Amino acid sequence: MAATETSTATVPTLYTNTLRNAFGGVLSFFILLLIGVLAFSIRLFSVIKYESVIHEFDPYFNYRVTQFLTKNGIYEFWNWFDDRTWYPLGRVIGGTVYPGLTLTAGTIWWLLNSLNIPLSVETVCVFTAPIFSAFASWAAYLLTKEVKGAGAGLTAAALLAMVPSYISRSVAGSYDNEAVAIFALIFTFYLYIKTLNTGSLFYATLNSIAYFYMVCSWGGYTFIINLIPMHVLLCIVTGRYSSRLYIAYAPLVVLGTLLAALVPVVGFNAVMTSEHFASFLVFIIIHVVALVYYIKGILSPKMFKVAVTLVVSAGLAVCLAMIAVLIALVASSPTKGWSGRSLSLLDPTYASKYIPIIASVSEHQPPTWPSYFMDINVLAFLVPAGIIACFLPLSDASSFVVLYIATSVYFSGVMVRLMLVLAPAACITSGIALSQAFDVFTRSIKFQLPGVSSNAEVDAGETSSATAEAQNNVVKTEKTETSKDRPSRKSKKKEREHVEKPSTKAKAEKKRLLALPLEASFISLLLLVLLGAFYVVHCVWAAAEAYSAPSIVLTSHSHDGLHVFDDFREAYAWLRHNTDVDDKVASWWDYGYQTTAMANRTVIVDNNTWNNTHIATVGTAMSSPEKAAWEIFHSLDVKYVLVVFGGLVGYPSDDINKFLWMVRIGGGVFPHIKEPDYLRDGQYRIDSQATPTMLNCLMYKLSYYRFVETDGKGFDRVRRTEIGKKYFKLSHFEEVFTTHHWMVRIYKLKPPKNRIRGKTKKSKSKTSSTSSPRKSGTKKKNPWH
Repeated sequence: MAATETSTATVPTLYTNTLRNAFGGVLSFFILLLIGVLAFSIRLFSVIKYESVIHEFDPYFNYRVTQFLTKNGIYEFWNWFDDRTWYPLGRVIGGTVYPGLTLTAGTIWWLLNSLNIPLSVETVCVFTAPIFSAFASWAAYLLTKEVKGAGAGLTAAALLAMVPSYISRSVAGSYDNEAVAIFALIFTFYLYIKTLNTGSLFYATLNSIAYFYMVCSWGGYTFIINLIPMHVLLCIVTGRYSSRLYIAYAPLVVLGTLLAALVPVVGFNAVMTSEHFASFLVFIIIHVVALVYYIKGILSPKMFKVAVTLVVSAGLAVCLAMIAVLIALVASSPTKGWSGRSLSLLDPTYASKYIPIIASVSEHQPPTWPSYFMDINVLAFLVPAGIIACFLPLSDASSFVVLYIATSVYFSGVMVRLMLVLAPAACITSGIALSQAFDVFTRSIKFQLPGVSSNAEVDAGETSSATAEAQNNVVKTEKTETSKDRPSRKSKKKEREHVEKPSTKAKAEKKRLLALPLEASFISLLLLVLLGAFYVVHCVWAAAEAYSAPSIVLTSHSHDGLHVFDDFREAYAWLRHNTDVDDKVASWWDYGYQTTAMANRTVIVDNNTWNNTHIATVGTAMSSPEKAAWEIFHSLDVKYVLVVFGGLVGYPSDDINKFLWMVRIGGGVFPHIKEPDYLRDGQYRIDSQATPTMLNCLMYKLSYYRFVETDGKGFDRVRRTEIGKKYFKLSHFEEVFTTHHWMVRIYKLKPPKNRIRGKTKKSKSKTSSTSSPRKSGTKKKNPWH
């Protein structure tokens, strides 16, 4: 009878829980759908306010490559040699580009056209980043759910959908590698945690495939292949080794490395560079530990000690041999097997000392404190709370999140571009913190609301755990009804029930003691809601104002209204329509991708920056006097020189502000270019106190030629001073085009003067200067004899 009553009582409870779980699943699905819509729509301000265009510099190269892929096919793409870049060297595109973004957008374009949706390649490229931002939010939900549950996952997904740091690289038109790479990064971490929690070889295989997609998409894949080994080593050291850890890591190293080597731009670097050596070392360590645990399970304690001695000795020998091989490989490289960007992360001063081309990029500079508040806003204050919540209790998954946030905080402090890596970690930890805080405050309110029985609340909280126990008791009772010792089983069951009742009351009392005062809970919830509202307002403002403007089209507001500066496209259109197809254009490397994509002209250097000597040659030409610069450009078969100048409209990112980096990069290869020659008492000046070297260099002349005609004074609105040299003429260059706002200026090299046969140097003697023309002519010698 007792069993029958228990089974009858559990049926409504099971039905209620099933209904509640089904409703919760449907509600979570619709919330995730709305989060995806939010992530997509908040990134459309650039299209709504401006137009559907590609942003920045690097996206134009990706757009051009995608156009080539969709027009010529995958095989032509892998074998494409681009002769319009890095003249006269050229570039093998298929072997030097991360193809993930291009293949993804090309596949989307092909699918849409197969479904008779005729979108242009440019449209697909513009909207690829917003689409994948929704995918990234869903991946953050899956990852956080594996760590701390569905509530924390939904909160993290909502935070990531709006975080300004991620919006800055994923607005509509930002067609860069990070557009798809952040999704691949989060999804790879999710599959690793999923494998760690389940021990499933299926998820381990998916994890390797996700890692392969990340390798195809972005060079930041080295962060994954170093962070996961760090976590595995942490688990081993802290005594948390398990078979699930082995299954999560070993297939990733083996299968993931094999797949990574298939990417042409990576190739054998997957096994030959120092960025990957940590994964191989931990791979050896985990096999030694797995062998030790296996031997421990099949041997007696005495034999185990002997076997461990042998295994550890053999393992140490293998590790030492492996380390010796790695040291030999590393020692043979001038950079010890590390790339320049990796060394810049390990040593923040390395780039400024040895590789100025890396240090010259603005996004490679360290961030300021206000940039953290700008890019992650209130998440900076929630991250510490989320880290504490990860320790309550500490699991393999939560320890990975702690390690992820710790490393990403360090790397973001070294390079402002890596704020993008910090954003998902900050959203995940902040989502955990907010979820835990809401749970505490709402539970405290439930315990103290008038008219609500605390016992009923406790019973409702314990229903899920008690149901499983009741089901087990029902099954056991039904099986033992025919046995002879039925009374003894019933008596044991009654004793167990008497023991469980006090424990349930103790749990209820403990929860009641942990509950916060009602007023404090309401105030705390209100503050959290206000904090969330402030975060939403800031994110919408950042998306609409700070990060939506494309660098190709600039705007400004004044008392006259809105002013649009479309000088870049004006200049590229002029080059496209007024120059020959084979003409070569020289500019600083920042504008190489745009010139090739929009003007369809051959450039000397571009944003790939793979050849430091070639860039230094252009920097030396810009830093040299006019005649020497003409000779350098003429030797490179250059016909036009393009400079960006912002002195008239106040555009700060012009070539004059970048000029010192041209000097440093050029001086790093050509020692006759010295930075102190361009500084007056250590200060960079363009006014009357500027040095003669500065006033006579090509960059100064091309920027300020005829500038005094604009206002009669030559006042530079960026440097806030009058220029030092106002009136001068160009002898080896001629101005052919200047845009409406003087932001882009294009000059043409004058042709070399014809050599006059029989002409010799003038005589230094005074008599030759006073002699008659006929007499001096008879003394000239033919230089060809």
